[in-house]
Amino acid sequence: MALQLHVPGCFGRFNSSVCMLPARKVHTFATLSQPRSEAVNWVEATSSFFEQDKRPIMLFDGVCNLCNGGVKFVRDNDRNKTIRYEPLQSEAGKMLLRRSGRAPDDISSVVLVENGRSYIKSEAVLKIMEYIDLPFPQLGFLLQFVPLFVRDFVYDNVANNRYMIFGRSEACEL
Repeated sequence: MALQLHVPGCFGRFNSSVCMLPARKVHTFATLSQPRSEAVNWVEATSSFFEQDKRPIMLFDGVCNLCNGGVKFVRDNDRNKTIRYEPLQSEAGKMLLRRSGRAPDDISSVVLVENGRSYIKSEAVLKIMEYIDLPFPQLGFLLQFVPLFVRDFVYDNVANNRYMIFGRSEACEL
């Protein structure tokens, strides 16, 4: 659907016979896309992940040694088993990425998916810290006062160099 600029005193579009202006004077200055039902469909398509089990799902790069180590760390410090884990490369991971508004092949960030919301990058890390044992919730609380652009800058630099620094595994280790 296109929005068109109308001249006062004219009724309809520029190219209508009422206005009598040449058709070449039509100026489209904005295009409205149709509402994306895709996001709603992905929420519906993944709602079964939360029907029986309300725990959030941590999406991680399954071949990244840093990410696998992070999952092991979270698992070791999550005595109440409040988080589930899914590799970004899995079919479920790809579906949950779409639910989170990300491309299904985007393995650039850890994502935490709760039933009603998703978190990415440093926000995901801080949210994960809320779920695990002491002292990490308190540490996460303090780190939230660091501006998001600073946290995400650090996160992106580590994420962009994770394979070079920490290496890569042949397959998901979990």
